[in-house]
Amino acid sequence: MIDFKDLRVWQRSIALVKRVYTITKNFPNDEKYGLVAQIRRSAISIPSNIAEGHLRGTKKEFRQFVVIARGSCAELETQLVLAHELD
Repeated sequence: MIDFKDLRVWQRSIALVKRVYTITKNFPNDEKYGLVAQIRRSAISIPSNIAEGHLRGTKKEFRQFVVIARGSCAELETQLVLAHELD
């Protein structure tokens, strides 16, 4: 079994988290504990669930955690659309 850090999807999701942190640094201070925190949590959830699912050891559990990670992707996308619409 390969290490989860060797998974391209995990590597790309780590890059996404870094990008999200860079983008949200420029958000207004009054969003620090609101939208910024939620956006960052959603982004972090993606590689975290991929890693956890991979270490569970079964394909069934890994698939379930990938489904959860996909849900976090949709959550993140929704929050970024809202942030864009709010300027």
